[in-house]
Amino acid sequence: MSNRSLLLSTALAPIIWGSSYLVTTEYLPQGYPLTLAMLRALPAGLLLLILCRQLPGANWWLKILVLGALNFAIFWWLLFVSAYRLPGGVAATIGAIQPLLVIFLARGFLGAPIRSYSIAAAIVGMLGVALLLLTADATLDKIGLLAGLAGAVSMGCGTVLSKKWLSEKRGQSVTPLTFTAWQLVAGGILLLPAALILEPALPALSGENILGFAYLGLIGAGFTYLLWFRGLAKLSPNAIAPLGFLSPVTAVFLGWVVLEQSLSPLQIGGAAIVFFSVWLSQRNPQPKSLQRTPYPAKQYS
Repeated sequence: MSNRSLLLSTALAPIIWGSSYLVTTEYLPQGYPLTLAMLRALPAGLLLLILCRQLPGANWWLKILVLGALNFAIFWWLLFVSAYRLPGGVAATIGAIQPLLVIFLARGFLGAPIRSYSIAAAIVGMLGVALLLLTADATLDKIGLLAGLAGAVSMGCGTVLSKKWLSEKRGQSVTPLTFTAWQLVAGGILLLPAALILEPALPALSGENILGFAYLGLIGAGFTYLLWFRGLAKLSPNAIAPLGFLSPVTAVFLGWVVLEQSLSPLQIGGAAIVFFSVWLSQRNPQPKSLQRTPYPAKQYS
């Protein structure tokens, strides 16, 4: 698979993630953020684990626990805290700092060069998200802001460490399916006690609720993170992270189409800026040192 095709398939992940807000608000019980996050991760992870039938080797257990926490348990928990305490536009704009963080984290963990076009793309993308989502009456909350920033740091660290550990040649080699399964299971297990202790039991679920959970778990978690980690294994995190800007564009588009929400010229301009930032982030070829993969490419042909 060429880098262009791999990049396009990886971009499907944040595009699909953009539908999570619609599904969560319209089809799932409200007020159970930890439980919803746990049910999104754990069942999908167990299903993928059954398919791959491979447990982590001794050198992977701690790494998977760390990645499961950073990419799922901590990130999703802080994401919900930020979303509940801040207007959606503010929360998404704070989270949009992640690609900028990844540039500097990749420098520290991977030795990746810091390029001016990458920084420019990250800043332009944040501006596009702000125009797309922010409103004049947006209010700020200190805890919400801190949660949003910490969530961006958590996902940024998880992205870079995933790349670092996938690129290591020593030890047990894993496919993206296995890597995704392990992390979803680890994240779900970490969320389970918090959900049981801090939240009441879910009410009786309707057929609509069950379909919503199935979509978020199988498509919004299992399938999308498989695409995400497959792309991350072969491409630079500096190229992958800006794709996350596509998620709020999808959310706004679905709100306009499905919920009949208004779409202003400013929002259209913001979406155009987001697309430009994603294009800008892909201008330079990826360094060969960041394209290594521990598994045969023929598995994805």
